[in-house]
Parts: sequence; structure tokens; C-alpha cells
Amino acid sequence: MTRPTGSLFADGGETGRLMARLDWAATPLGPVDGWPQSLRAAVRLVLSSRYPMLLLWGEHLTQLYNDAYSALIGDKHPDALGGDVRVTLAEGWDVLGPLIDEAMATGVASWVPALRLLLDRAGYREEAYFSVSHAPARDDEGRTVGVLTVCSEVTEQVVGERRLRLLRDLPVGGDGRTVDVGSTCARLAQAIGGHPLDVPFAAIYLREGALLRRAAHVGGAAVAAALPGTLPAGEGHEWGLGAAAGGTTTEVSGVDGRLVLPAGPWGDPLRTARALPLPSAEAGQPLGVLLVGVSPSRGLDEAYRAFQALLAQQVAVAVRNAQAYEEERRRAEALAELDRVKTDFFTNVSHEFRTPLTLMLGPLADALNDNEHPLPARQRERVDTAWRNATRLLTLVNSLLTFSSLEAGQAHSQAREVDLAGLTTELSSVFRAAVERAGLRLEVDCPPLPRPVAVDPVNWERIVTNLLSNALKYTFVGRIRVALTADDEEIRLTVADTGIGIAEEDLPKLFARFHRVRGARSRSHEGTGIGLALVRELARLEGGDVRVESRIGTGTTFTVALPWSATQRATGPAPVGVGDAARAAAQEAAGWLADPAQAGASAPAGPPVPAYGGVDALRHARILVADDNADMRAYLARLLGEQGWRVETVGNGRQALEAIHRAPPDLVLTDVMMPEINGFELVRRLRGQAGTRMLPVVVLSARAGGEAGVEGLGLGADDYIVKPFAAADLVARIRATLRGAHSRRLGDAAPDAGGVPGARGTPAGPPAPGAPSDRPAVAPPASGNGGYAHGGGSVPERPAVLDAGWTYPSQPTSAAAMRRDVRASLEGLDLDPDTVADLLLAASEAVNNAVEHAQRPTRPEVRVRLRVSDGTVRITVRDFGTWRDRRPAMDRGRGATLMNAYGDVRLVSTAEGTTVTIERRLPPAP
Repeated sequence: MTRPTGSLFADGGETGRLMARLDWAATPLGPVDGWPQSLRAAVRLVLSSRYPMLLLWGEHLTQLYNDAYSALIGDKHPDALGGDVRVTLAEGWDVLGPLIDEAMATGVASWVPALRLLLDRAGYREEAYFSVSHAPARDDEGRTVGVLTVCSEVTEQVVGERRLRLLRDLPVGGDGRTVDVGSTCARLAQAIGGHPLDVPFAAIYLREGALLRRAAHVGGAAVAAALPGTLPAGEGHEWGLGAAAGGTTTEVSGVDGRLVLPAGPWGDPLRTARALPLPSAEAGQPLGVLLVGVSPSRGLDEAYRAFQALLAQQVAVAVRNAQAYEEERRRAEALAELDRVKTDFFTNVSHEFRTPLTLMLGPLADALNDNEHPLPARQRERVDTAWRNATRLLTLVNSLLTFSSLEAGQAHSQAREVDLAGLTTELSSVFRAAVERAGLRLEVDCPPLPRPVAVDPVNWERIVTNLLSNALKYTFVGRIRVALTADDEEIRLTVADTGIGIAEEDLPKLFARFHRVRGARSRSHEGTGIGLALVRELARLEGGDVRVESRIGTGTTFTVALPWSATQRATGPAPVGVGDAARAAAQEAAGWLADPAQAGASAPAGPPVPAYGGVDALRHARILVADDNADMRAYLARLLGEQGWRVETVGNGRQALEAIHRAPPDLVLTDVMMPEINGFELVRRLRGQAGTRMLPVVVLSARAGGEAGVEGLGLGADDYIVKPFAAADLVARIRATLRGAHSRRLGDAAPDAGGVPGARGTPAGPPAPGAPSDRPAVAPPASGNGGYAHGGGSVPERPAVLDAGWTYPSQPTSAAAMRRDVRASLEGLDLDPDTVADLLLAASEAVNNAVEHAQRPTRPEVRVRLRVSDGTVRITVRDFGTWRDRRPAMDRGRGATLMNAYGDVRLVSTAEGTTVTIERRLPPAP
């Protein structure tokens, strides 16, 4: 019976049609009509499957397969049909042969999940992976005569997972410590070197200025010899490095002519490489270049290119992180060095302070204790003030020295066996007088401890002293309690108060150095801000620690805990000088507690002191002094009282406002840093009230620097004086401020000059005999191109709303007098207060410049003219000297900046002098 051959291959697709046309008689299988039923059934099974299947039949292993399998063997199809598989897959037979032989010999099927095969199906020796199952194929009698192979290609999965593993390993390698750039590049190279099938060789080049430097490489000595170590970043290069440094990925061919490097699973010559830019945050400016070899066993397809791009990105991220770390480390090292230099400076300066302080304190103490030649009462008061403040300065120096030693790690605890309960009681008792004077109760509960204790008594004194000073400073009613308790584990010192308390958000920062709780009510604003930080550091130095509990309005409790183990140490001889710091702190605290009645009392007016000026016509003027330092209040009261002025002193801005409302003074002299209401806030409130808007205010502060002065003058202060000051300078500037205010009052009482609003006083000219030389004279309005002209012809001016002029002596106090006069003249025009403040600041800088810069003036004076006309305010400042320029290092440019910020400024210099004109256009009336 003849069997039709067409029906056997009918459902086999393209491969089936090829098989139908094939001359099978020329193959070992013979004509199709002679095929056994078992072979025909196996062929139908293969052709009907959509899964890649290969049937090997007979001793010649003749191949029969389907469409799906034909795609796997590429160019070998269709020649493989009917051929010997050992010929078709000769390059991979060393792997496949044993598996097929085993299936035929044993009749047992096998399965390999990812079998690597060498295939030559695309013009090169390709690395490919297959999941393969080999099952015996039997004839009609049940004998094994062939193998049925079911396979699927998993090359993309295997290669993709391998590449993903490399990308995953790059960021997590290393030991966690070697994070500098060099070590990072070496680590990256090591990780890349573990994947030679995908990256046969690699080199990392980093940009260093105009050069590219090789930071690391993979591939051994051959790669190192073939690649340059450094090269100019902008030049072309046979490896494509220059183009890649400019941001262009470059493919390099013919590598085998420059580098002999076996690559891939079978050691084939490497022929291609790629140079990829390492991206940075700056577009067009890569960090460097990653040069990588391309495996000769894998095609350079899109997946391979994407992998290399991701590899370059991972390398760039790691290098950028390392560079950021190095930069941060350099910054940290610079800050650490700066901190070390600062600590050394504090230490050296503190030591240097001690010698002059010793030479000050010794003679002062000798003078106070000299019974053979006692000081007069007035001189004794002065010397006692100097001794108290020199002692306070020594305490501050010692605190800074201790703190700098702690920061530098040079401080040590010199333990001594002490009666800790007795020492704590003694130190607390030093504060009893100050606490009771403040109207508070001091409770001390320090029973004897059950065991001996060894601590550094000097450190313990500083701990107790700082905690008690802090409690007294912020407690106004109630009590302060000091307790010493112990249990089996530790000793606890507790200092509790019923003071203002501390907000919860401030507690974590309380022991930070220089931290101060803003806006907290206190007895004094003085202090360094290191007291509590010193407590913590000293407590830790003694082996313990400090903690705090607090609630607003209830009080604060500090607890210093020392484990017993920390107090059982070797001891030395008893120290000397214990208690000195406590006495100095208690004495300073007593200065916060001046009797309000005494603080607010007027100092008697004494005789004038010729050294600070002649007899003043305003010698009975009343001056209110506001300062939170009792010694400073006493000194100012004595100094100003000796000029014939009546002086009243208060301790803060709130008391100053109360005193002003009771009896307005002629002048207020205020410190800046004060509790409750500071000096700047006091000036702001005085200028905001109609009754005190024109009250002269002089600000006195330890805050040096132009910014502080600008802030004070901008708020409306008449003058700003920085501590330390010369007594003569302070007296002269207060006298000038008083005289200016007096002249203003006289001008307000007189009729307007020439009918022009704001023009007051008498025409400019030489002062009358006996008149003070520093009194400003008022000039009549000028016209045309007279004394105030700033160039141009004599064009008639339109009628002015206000036209006033003044002449001041060429001295520093003139700026304050000018501000008072200009402010008073503008007061009646209903101008915006901010505009007035801006103009006053700009005019002050112009007057200060005229006084400072004018050299060899023909007239030792400064003329100021104020004109308001046609919606414009114009202030003209003229001097009569030639200007000198300051060295650039001395000139911060503040004056010119202020003037230009607050108005349009023009400057004209001639041989006769310099004229500065400041103009400000007023907004139109609503």
C-alpha cells in the first residue's frame, strides 16, 4: 500500500514544505514511503509543535525539525534538513554529543536548564544558551534509534541576569571605609573585572583640569601598556577618549591591532571597544571617560549598548559620590583645623590675659587693703569697681580657658577625696546672700554620703556655681533648692528652681555651646552662653552626665549624676583656691540685684570736670541711664553727675519706659543688650509715641560693627557709641546731643525765619563770643548757584514747600545734630516714616564722609540744605576741603551703598570742596 508523503508534512509550515520537496531518498533515511510508522509519528509530533523541536534518527543522526527550531540555528537552515547533526553543530558537539549519546545508550531522558553552546549562526562564534531536553526515540519494535530534542533559547535571560548582577554589585562593593576617589575607582575596576564575558577590559579616565588621567583599569598588564596614562582632554585619540571627554560616545574598531587580548568564553581576539562619557551634573562637561571592550562572542546590539550606558552611569554616580565625600571631608578637615586654631587661640589669649589681669588685680587689691594709706571714699569707690570687674573678667577668661581645653581634649580631672556634701553646702552658701536679697529662699539639703568620694573639686565648684547662677538669673519668685542624694548606683546633685521654665523645643539645644533661649525673661542679659555647655562637659569629664526637666511657668530642675564607679579613683593632694569661682559668680549675681529704689534714684549733680569740657549752660539737664550692669550704671551715674547733670539709672528698657512716663528726662542713654526690653526696642517705642518722638536718645553698646550702628540709627537713635569708650568722648557727644535738642526747642519757640517753614535760628556765620563752637548755626535758604549749588547756571527755582539750611562744625557729632534738625523740619510735612528714616541714614553717611574725607578745609564746617519742592526731597551736603580716598582694604563701601540705596545721589568735587546731593521722589498724594 502506498502512503502519500504530502500529508506527512502538510501541517509543518514553511519547514514542512521544504521537507516535502526534499529528496529524502538521497539521505540515510531513504524514501518517505519506506519510513516506519514510529518515525512518521515522531515527524508529525515535531511539525505540529510551536516549541523548538529536533528529531535525530538513525545511526547518522539525521535531522528533522520544525519552524521554531529553524530560527535557532540561523544561517544553518535549510541546509541542516536531512543532514548529520554532528556536521551542522560541529562547533558545539563537544557539549551536545555526550548528552545525545547518553540518551541513546541508556534510554533515559535528560534536561539541562541553561546549556552554553558555541554557535556559528550569524557570522561570528556566538555565545548562546539553551534549555535542552533529550529523550530517546524508539522504532516500531521499541528499540532506541534516535533522540527527540526539545529546546528553547535562553541567551537573553542568562546574559541579561549576568549584566544586571554586575550593575547591582557596583554600588555595594567596598569595605565602607575606602570612599575616596582613588579607592572608589579601584573598587569599581575590581567589580567590573569579575565579569569578563561582558566587559573583557575597561579603563576609567577622570578629568583633572585640561587632562584625562587613568584612575583604574581592568585587563592586566597588556591593557595598561596599550592605554595612555594621561592625555589632553580636548584632543582626538585613537581610543576615542578625546571625543568621549567632550560628551560623544565613540566606537573604536581594529582593537586587535593595538591590544592582543583573548576574550569571550573561547578566547577569541577582541576587535571592538567603546568610549563612553561619564555624565556629571554639568551638561557638556563629563567627569571623565569609561573605555570598555566589547565581547567578540556577543553581538553589539541595542541591549549591549544599553548595558554599557548603564554601566557608565553607575561608575559616574560612584565617582561623583566619592568626589562629594572627599570635598566634604576636606571641608570637615578645614573646619576641624579652624576649630583647632580657634581653640589654640582662645587658650593662648586666655593665658595672655592672665598676666595683665594679675598685674591689675594685685595692685587694686593692695590699694583697697592698704590700711596705712587708705583711699579717699570717692577713689575707693572707683578702685572697688575696677577690682570687681577685673575679677569678673578673670572668671570669664578662666571659663574660656576651661572650655577650650575641654574642646581640645586637653582637660583632665584631678581627683581628690573630698567631703562632697560639705563642699556642695559650702559652695551653695556663698550664694545665700544674693538669693535672699532677690527675695527668694535657698534650700540646701546635702546629708553626708555613705562612702568616700573622689572628684576634682575645682570642676565640681564650676558645676555647682554655673547651675546656681543660672537658677538665680531666671527665678523671680519662690525658691532655689540644692540637694545631694545617693543610692547604690550613683550620686545625684539636683538644682531645682521655681523660675520661668524652658520651652520643650529648647531643651535639646540647652547644653549646646553659645545657645541662648531667645526672648527669655532674665535678671541680666550678660553672659557668654557657655555656662551650661561647660556643666555638661565637666560632668562628663568626671565620669557622669547632666539632664534637665522643665515646664514653662513652673520651673527647671538640673540633675548631675555621677556613678559610684567614677568616684573611686586615685587621689592627690588637696587643691588650693576652691571657692574663688563661686565667690566671683555670687558677686556678679549680686550686681543683677541692685535695689530698685536705689537703681532709680537720681545721682547728685557734682561739680563739672574741666578735663571733659567747660561749664555747661545745661548742667542741670536730666539724663536717664538704662543698663543691666550695676557697675556700669554706677560708673555712668558718677561720670555724668560730675558734669553737673542729674542722672537717674534703671536696669532695663521696661523700667526706662516707666521712668520716662513718670518724669520725662532731657536725654536717654541706653545699653542695647538688656533683659525684658532691649535698647533697640526701647528706641522703637519712644519714636512710636508722639510724646517721646523728639526725646534725644544715645545708644551705648558693646556690639561693634557697622550693621549694629545702622540698625540703631535707622530706628531713630541720635547717636551710637561703642564700648569701650573714652569718658571724654562720651561726655562730649552727650553734650552735643543736649545742645542740639536745646537749640531745636529754642527754634520751635521763635517765629519762622523769612516765613519759610522749617527754617529756624540765625543766619550762618562765626559764632558769637563765648558761644560754644560746636553749636550748629542755621543758614537762610540759598538760591541760584550759591553756596549749595551743584553745577549749572543760575536757573530760577520753583517755590519750595520747605527750604532750610544749617551749618555744623566738621566733627563726628555733627551727624547726630543734623539728623535731629532734618527730622524736626520734616515732621510737619506728614511724610512716610520709612522715607524719613531712609533720608536720614543717607544724609548721615554724607555728613560722616564730609567730616572724614575733607582734607585741609578752607572752612572747618559742613553745610546742609534741605529742600522739599514739586514732590521731591533734596538734601545737599557740602564741605570745604579736598577729599582723600581710603585704602581699599579699609573701605567696606557701606556709605556709598546706603546713600544709593535710599536716594538718587550726585557728587561734584571742585577745588573749593565737594557737594553731595541726595534726592528722593515722594509718592503722589492719594
